[in-house]
Amino acid sequence: MPQQSPSADAGAPPAPPHPATPPHASEATRLLCAGSYLDSGYRDRVIEELHLNEQRIVAPSLGLDAARVLAHALRARRQELLWAGLILFLWVIGLPLTGGLLAGFLIPSLLLALAGWIRGGAADPPVYRRLPAFLVRWYGRITFAMFLFVAGFVAFDAGDEDPYGSYDSSYYDDGSGWTDLLFPDLTESGGLFEPWRAWLALGLFAVIAACIAAQRGQFARTMDAELSPARFSDAAGDPAERVEAPRFQRLKDRIRVEQHAPLVMYHEARPFCGAGEAYETWVLAVELRPDPLKKQQPLSNRTVLEQIRPLLERLRLPAEFAGHTVRDRLRWLEIDECVFLPAEGLRRREEAPYSQQAFEEHRARAVEEGAEKRRHFLRVRVGGWEEELVVTVFVRIHTQGRMLMLEIAPHVLLPVRDDFKNADRTAHTFRHNNVFGKAAWAVARVPGSAVRSLVTLGKGAAYAWRVLTGGYAGALPDGPALSVRELGSKRVGSTFQEMDVSRYLKSVQDRVAHGVTTALAANGYQTGEFAQKIVNINGGIHGGTFAFGDQNTVSSSTTSTTNS
Repeated sequence: MPQQSPSADAGAPPAPPHPATPPHASEATRLLCAGSYLDSGYRDRVIEELHLNEQRIVAPSLGLDAARVLAHALRARRQELLWAGLILFLWVIGLPLTGGLLAGFLIPSLLLALAGWIRGGAADPPVYRRLPAFLVRWYGRITFAMFLFVAGFVAFDAGDEDPYGSYDSSYYDDGSGWTDLLFPDLTESGGLFEPWRAWLALGLFAVIAACIAAQRGQFARTMDAELSPARFSDAAGDPAERVEAPRFQRLKDRIRVEQHAPLVMYHEARPFCGAGEAYETWVLAVELRPDPLKKQQPLSNRTVLEQIRPLLERLRLPAEFAGHTVRDRLRWLEIDECVFLPAEGLRRREEAPYSQQAFEEHRARAVEEGAEKRRHFLRVRVGGWEEELVVTVFVRIHTQGRMLMLEIAPHVLLPVRDDFKNADRTAHTFRHNNVFGKAAWAVARVPGSAVRSLVTLGKGAAYAWRVLTGGYAGALPDGPALSVRELGSKRVGSTFQEMDVSRYLKSVQDRVAHGVTTALAANGYQTGEFAQKIVNINGGIHGGTFAFGDQNTVSSSTTSTTNS
């Protein structure tokens, strides 16, 4: 539990909020870096999006440093390729040295790989996949245990006083070979192979297990060193950042220019990529009816936004008598303005107008536009649960034809996957396990090591081929296809997190509605219709996109709503 600060005097003025954790040192960044060592599928997709497709502009990284995640993904892949090459080398040299005896252990490896393919990648596969995968997996394990027993039986030359004399080289002339080990006759196994070859097979088996354990130990040391909570904030001392590969250094610099810029270059099909899942998005339209008791003044989009912003900023203040030490993420609420531009039309990725002057020009023009491709939003962000639960509300105001349109597009980034969050626990458990426990863990993974290593090296070769022949460096710029933060998020949050999402969203939406009402009243327009429609939406209609005209009807009621 985090320590609670002592209560302050009731009359003391609230202290300014503490500076937020920088994105490169956030807990979400650390856990996603750890996840690149645990899940090869996640790591491959991160590298493909940020390293292979270098023509793609990175998605906005809310509370995250995507460049650091990429650095550790590349480092994890280099380590995996080295270990896979060493393990596969041991399998290859072991086949002739053991006279083919080691080949028997390849059969369980193939069976285990087949079981994984049958099951698929779904978290909860259907029964018609799960049941055959279960049977094939256990058949592979039983076959592996049988071959291990055979190797031990031959090594100790059970039941034969003259082990070397029993070896008959003419055995192979009879058309038999290592395939006979599928259903061996243990009473005659001493005649299949020489005992010294069986000992060599067991020795290579032990060396492969030691390599697997050493690879896991390397991950555990990484979690205890540069990825530990105490040292992760030191990005300059992170060995993954210091790799001198020109391609990585170039992309790392581009990512850090783009990922937190207020100018968002987007793909038309995925405008809010990086912000998470849409959560109760709605659009409200009301007619601007003059108040006969007031003098009307011009009502611009900027005028309404300037009424909303101070109200949102007040959400940072604690309750009057609560003191300035109240722990509430709303105190670190971030408010800024962003402009969305399509990536289509750029000739080079570096041509994106990320300079402050270019952004100011786009913002000045976009804030009063009706908008199609270029859109201006007031962006309100709350990073809860150590930046693992990120709530972002995009607010857009537009006045046209004596109508006022209010667009609110909340998005939620759910917490990081459970297996990533448990990376510290996984590393600690392995690091503090006894020798027998580590050996048992490694031995259980030896049967599938040959196929896993071959697949890993095959993926590495395919990636190198795509880099050399794909022409990505000279491709036309494109918007982001996916977000590494969204890839590493779980599907459903906890009850407490759902409560926090509702609290953040209701607080922001209420202040936005109050700001619009204030702007209407201050400029001489009636507020009753707008207030009534807000009550209708908050009271009985959720999860919809609503557009109200003169007839006060719902024109659309479909949107994507996520459970937090």
